[in-house]
Amino acid sequence: MELKHIDIACLSVSPANMRGVKKAPDLTNILPSVRARGILVPLIVRQNGSPTTYEIVAGKRRYHAAMVVAQEEGSVEPLPCAVIEAGDDAAALEASLIENIARLDPDEMTQCETFTRLVREGRCVEDISLTFGLTTLQVKRTLALGNLLPRIRNLYRAEKIDAVTVRHLTLASKVQQREWLALLDDAAHHAPYGQNLKSWLFGGSSISAKVALFDLASYSGEIISDLFGEDSYFASAADFWTAQMAAVEDRAQAYRDAGWRDVVILERGAHFHSWEHERCVKSKGGNVFVAITHRGDVTFHEGYVTTKEARKREKGETLAKPIRPEISAPIQNYIDLHRHAAVRASLVSQPSTALRLMIAHAIVGSPLWRIDVERQRSHNDAIAESVENSASEATFDAKRRAVLAMLGFDPDTPTVVNGYCDDHGLPGLFLRLMTLPDEAVLDVLAIVMGESLAAGSEIIELLGMQLGVDMAPVWQADDTLLDLVRDREVIGRIVAEVAGEEVAAANAKESVKVQRQILRDCLAGTGGRSKVDGWVPRWMAFPPSAYTDRGGVGSVERWNLVSTLGETPSEDASMTSGGSNETNLPQAA
Repeated sequence: MELKHIDIACLSVSPANMRGVKKAPDLTNILPSVRARGILVPLIVRQNGSPTTYEIVAGKRRYHAAMVVAQEEGSVEPLPCAVIEAGDDAAALEASLIENIARLDPDEMTQCETFTRLVREGRCVEDISLTFGLTTLQVKRTLALGNLLPRIRNLYRAEKIDAVTVRHLTLASKVQQREWLALLDDAAHHAPYGQNLKSWLFGGSSISAKVALFDLASYSGEIISDLFGEDSYFASAADFWTAQMAAVEDRAQAYRDAGWRDVVILERGAHFHSWEHERCVKSKGGNVFVAITHRGDVTFHEGYVTTKEARKREKGETLAKPIRPEISAPIQNYIDLHRHAAVRASLVSQPSTALRLMIAHAIVGSPLWRIDVERQRSHNDAIAESVENSASEATFDAKRRAVLAMLGFDPDTPTVVNGYCDDHGLPGLFLRLMTLPDEAVLDVLAIVMGESLAAGSEIIELLGMQLGVDMAPVWQADDTLLDLVRDREVIGRIVAEVAGEEVAAANAKESVKVQRQILRDCLAGTGGRSKVDGWVPRWMAFPPSAYTDRGGVGSVERWNLVSTLGETPSEDASMTSGGSNETNLPQAA
């Protein structure tokens, strides 16, 4: 490193400076000193393409303060500089970061971006930790922030979200991060923060890998780790509890084999209250009580009896020896899995039963099934009212009410899916479906499928074509749609389509409002214009098309994707485009 004085005109701020080149620095606490004494601490610079020009790696504020003094006084003495080797971006970044940290800790996001640049320049995590006196975990934690979406990083930088929320967001996939941001932008919903965010990410049941009694290396389920590398969680609570309870049973059996009188496994979530128990060693008949929290923690309380049992012993009463279950948990697991295999092997030869079972699962749900109802969320009340009053919605609602009555559901239930509330749950609904003929079951299936069919999806485009849907008989233009059309080019082409090319050309320079009224007159037969029946906008037809080549029409884009697929099922298939209810499934018993 060479020390020399360099004219200020030969200096510029380097892109490697961690504070950047665009943002003007705050000179409040440095400018008076520079005015009085000049620059005392050398700037760190390196050559910038020529022997006479240099870029500032560290010392941006001193440089700008000198520039202010030069403007005020007309000139300034050459600045003291320490010249480092040219071309080593990593060394330049380190120099900039070290100086800035010594002056004022940068925010975490700025530190993260600089560390990331160092990694790209070839520095490993260990090198960075040694250079800046940090632990490798601290460096990894800082680097992990770079995996968040840019907008989340900016929110954290601006202190609009806290550190706990950011930490939990590192557990989220990019899709989940986008969903969280969508909630943040939605005035009708509240984005979860802090610990509530973790519950949101894991469906309300985040279980840390630290509580596992079993060997994580042999666990076949998915474990999600936060990007800080400190915490990890089980992706599936059901898979965790299967493995955890098997481990609890193994540990309980080991206690029994070791001579403990009994091992009492409490209900999940039940507390072990010491004041309700008294100490009793193993040799005198003490028990082991196992407490399991809903978070997965397991505690083995050795050498206790209940207070009630202790009083009986004091009275000399003979206590009955605990009755050990006939079979252990591993045997029960063996039985359950073999019986499961036998039942599903039989199910494949009885599709009629399988159909009813699938519908029951779709309506009630199970530990392995979750069906969501399409809520038809609208952008405003006018759209919601338009759909609600449409002929298509009236037809579907009538069929839904008929199915609700046939299944014996509450007639005021808004949907068939999730509408079954009998105490017998899934088995009860399944038995009910087994009493219905195939034709009625298919009616139920159609409603369940309709309720859980995603709006604005590619399958809508494919189904519309396969079913031969004609929008004209079921839809009529209303003010809701017409008021939403505000593009001059688009409404001009719609006028040409509805009123004719001559009318469109004659009114091409009119406002959108005037052209919209022409459409209303044509569709209603008012204002001296002939009534036009059966008009359907190109976007709504099956197949859909656009009025311009600008793109951005969702229905058209989705159709373009599915139209490239193979041939759709032929008309002689068991379920034809005409919507036949015929089926070759065997009748239910």
